[in-house]
Amino acid sequence: MNTSIESANKQVYEALTNVKDPEIDTVSVIDLGMVEEVITEGSRVKVVLLPTFLGCPALEIIKKNTVNAVKELSFVDEVEVEFVFHPPWTSDRITDEGHKGLRAFGIAPPPEHFEEDGSWHVDCPYCGSTYVTMENIFGPTACRSILYCKSCKNPFEAMKPVSTMM
Repeated sequence: MNTSIESANKQVYEALTNVKDPEIDTVSVIDLGMVEEVITEGSRVKVVLLPTFLGCPALEIIKKNTVNAVKELSFVDEVEVEFVFHPPWTSDRITDEGHKGLRAFGIAPPPEHFEEDGSWHVDCPYCGSTYVTMENIFGPTACRSILYCKSCKNPFEAMKPVSTMM
């Protein structure tokens, strides 16, 4: 890859750090690991994204925000955004910054490891306690569950783990 394409791609990735999840403004599509590929050909840029969940209602907003962010770059005339489902997005794609951003918003990030029986556990994003219970596996969106911290007495949401091993 030549230096000008590397530089252009770097600028696109930097612009994508400003494309926030429409519901969680502390994490970007980069933080969530949604960016699969950036292809720059002159003034044309294609961004390939992995949806976190099939049927996510925020995809059109993410697409629009991605186009707007990349079009702000001086060398860009045309932006294409494509959502692909292979490889599938998994929660291990979330970066360390993404984990921090989720906690800052009050959402427990998905666990990094599963128990042998396939179960999972998250800590309270407010106080860090492990003394939490699942209140409802169904949260406000398909990707989140509702939990309760018995230490600080706060309800909170947790991002569901998604793995190809499940």
